[in-house]
Amino acid sequence: MADLKERIARRCAKEFEDGDFINLGIGLPTMVADYLPPDIEVTCHSENGFAGIDDVVTDPADLDVDIINSGGVYVKALPRAKFFDTAEGFGLVRGGHVKATVLGAMEVAENGDLANWIVPGKRVAGMGGAMDLCVGCPQVIITMLHTQKGNHKIKKECTLPLTAEKCVTKIITEMAVMEVTDEGIVVTELHPDFTKEEVQEATGVELIWADDLKPYDED
Repeated sequence: MADLKERIARRCAKEFEDGDFINLGIGLPTMVADYLPPDIEVTCHSENGFAGIDDVVTDPADLDVDIINSGGVYVKALPRAKFFDTAEGFGLVRGGHVKATVLGAMEVAENGDLANWIVPGKRVAGMGGAMDLCVGCPQVIITMLHTQKGNHKIKKECTLPLTAEKCVTKIITEMAVMEVTDEGIVVTELHPDFTKEEVQEATGVELIWADDLKPYDED
């Protein structure tokens, strides 16, 4: 499981270019910061109050109890980091200044609807900034395992309460990279561990295969 999540994070990190200002959600998306190419400068935003997230802390010697991401995980800060209050953190999102957000998902619909904050009847911390991020960021990239205990997560329609409508632009799983379009979900990259048939079986909608389908690029 951990290896598959690392695969997804590695691939997602390739989405960004020098100078990008992006947001990383909690959970798997947080791992993306660990794999950003060293030859480019990408600034990661955390809506709880700073820009310039570095790696997740793994060595206690690097721990600063005052530096956490929006999920409450201890992280390191880059030398260029800027700290601010939550109001400014959300102002950057709502003002359209964050190019992309990377989020997890419970369900994604064929039209780009996203459900990622609650399963009815279960206690959760709340929606956090996900609703604002989905509306305020031009690109909403979903990083997730393709299925949940064998059940489809990519569906014709979401059955769980929505975070936002028609917001998802790209989905990256351990199986494939997919773009959400007006025509449907288009697979642009396929991991060599899987066949087209296996990916289709794991998906709750009819997939469209790009004419220039490429190998999944995680290296």
